[in-house]
Amino acid sequence: MAEQNPTRPQRKMSTSGESVYKVLGLEKGASAEEIKKAYRKLALKYHPDKNPDNPEAAEKFKEINNANSILNDENKRKIYDEYGSMGLYVSEQFGEESVKYYFLMSKWWFKSLVLCCTVFTCCCCCCCCCFCCGKCKPPDDEENYQYVDPEDLEAQIRADQDGGTTVIIIQPSSNLGPESPEDQSKPIPLPMPPPEPRSPSSADPPGEDNPKDN
Repeated sequence: MAEQNPTRPQRKMSTSGESVYKVLGLEKGASAEEIKKAYRKLALKYHPDKNPDNPEAAEKFKEINNANSILNDENKRKIYDEYGSMGLYVSEQFGEESVKYYFLMSKWWFKSLVLCCTVFTCCCCCCCCCFCCGKCKPPDDEENYQYVDPEDLEAQIRADQDGGTTVIIIQPSSNLGPESPEDQSKPIPLPMPPPEPRSPSSADPPGEDNPKDN
C-alpha cells in the first residue's frame, strides 16, 4: 500500500462541480465529444509507460481517469454538475435518490424550521429522547387489563365459545361436570314435595257413599 505524501494538501469536497472539468482542461457544460478528445490527449501525455520515473505524472493520470469516468456516466455527471463532489460522496453512501434530500436538509432555512418547531412544540419527534412528552408512547399492557371475577370467568368463557347467542340459565357449579350448550338450554325439572296426610276434619261427610266401599 502506497504511503500518502504528507506535503501534499488534502482535497476538500466541494459543491461547485467544476474541478473535474478543470482536470481535463474544459469548461463546465462541455460536450461528450470534447470530453473524449481531451481525455485521450491527456491520457497519452501522462501515461505511466511514458513517464516511468515520474510519480506526479502517475498521480495526474489517475485524476484524468477519475474525471473521465464521472463525466462519461450520465447519472454521475448530472449529480456532479448540480451538487459537486459532495453529491457524488452522498450518492455512494446513501444512493442517488438520497442526494437531493440530503442537501435539502442541509439548507439553513430547513434547519431553522426544525429548530422553531422543536422550540414551540417542545417535541423532537422522538429524535432526542424516548417519548419525552408521552403523546406518542404506546399504551402499556397494564392499562388495558380489566379485572374479571373468578366466579364469572367460566361463564364468560362459555359465552365466548358460543358466540354470545346462548343464554346461560344456570350458574356453573363445581359439583357438575362440563355441559354442552344443548343441555344448558333444556329446562331443569324440580322435585315436588310429598302430599300431606288428610286430617279427620277433611273426612267425607256422613250420608255420602264412598266409592271405595262399592
